Amino acid sequence: MQTMDDEVTGQDGSGLPLPMDALIENLLFVAQEPVSIAHLGSVLEISPEEVEAALSALSQEYDRRGLRLQRHGQQVQMVTAPEAADYVRRFLGLELTGKLSPAALETLAVVAYRQPVTRADIEAVRGVNSDSVLRTLINRSLIDEQGRLDKAGRPIVYGTTFEFLQHFGMTGIDQLPPLGDGQPDS
Repeated sequence: MQTMDDEVTGQDGSGLPLPMDALIENLLFVAQEPVSIAHLGSVLEISPEEVEAALSALSQEYDRRGLRLQRHGQQVQMVTAPEAADYVRRFLGLELTGKLSPAALETLAVVAYRQPVTRADIEAVRGVNSDSVLRTLINRSLIDEQGRLDKAGRPIVYGTTFEFLQHFGMTGIDQLPPLGDGQPDS
């Protein structure tokens, strides 16, 4: 089994070694979607702890550059820095999509801070029916169905997605700002 400090000889016959974090960087670069920690470990024949150590090293390196590692649960993806979003959008010729309504933002906040959360939980917080807003957020890939509760009616539980993180320029859900106490400042 390889360790993170071990280097792997290049497959092109050059004999040039690649450190484990560089191999993981290569895999994330070619991946078309988020990759699980377990899959990275399986491909590289290393433990999940060794993958995590290599990801931590990459993340520190990326802090000084224009890339970020975006985490959602046990999945990771390489993305551009949020500070470069306007330039990347312009380079790719992408237009900004429509803004989210206040109801959509409110619902999205409930999902983000309380996930996994059911429609009934969301409606208890908001005080109104949220079916339409949930459909909109699902269609925009900002939230998705995370499963079902094992109780009467088997309600769907919702959570945020990688697209949510990208939309708001976060590398992980832990970057959500802290909730205030709900009391106005005096």
